[in-house]
Amino acid sequence: MSEVAWQSTITCPMCGYLKTETMPADACQWFYECGHCRTVLRPKDGDCCVYCSYGTAKCPPVQEARSCCSSK
Repeated sequence: MSEVAWQSTITCPMCGYLKTETMPADACQWFYECGHCRTVLRPKDGDCCVYCSYGTAKCPPVQEARSCCSSK
């Protein structure tokens, strides 16, 4: 099994602001506030969290192909 990426860079779809964050090991982040324009990001339909929708790496549970959090 490959190494899990714990860091993901989120890109705000509204203003393009980038910020690298450390992802939680076993929880989904359903909301994320952009540090620049203050837009609150939510997962896109079909994604479990903001990292899976807007990040450079999927959340750790998805990377490990295991059960993630419950759907939104």
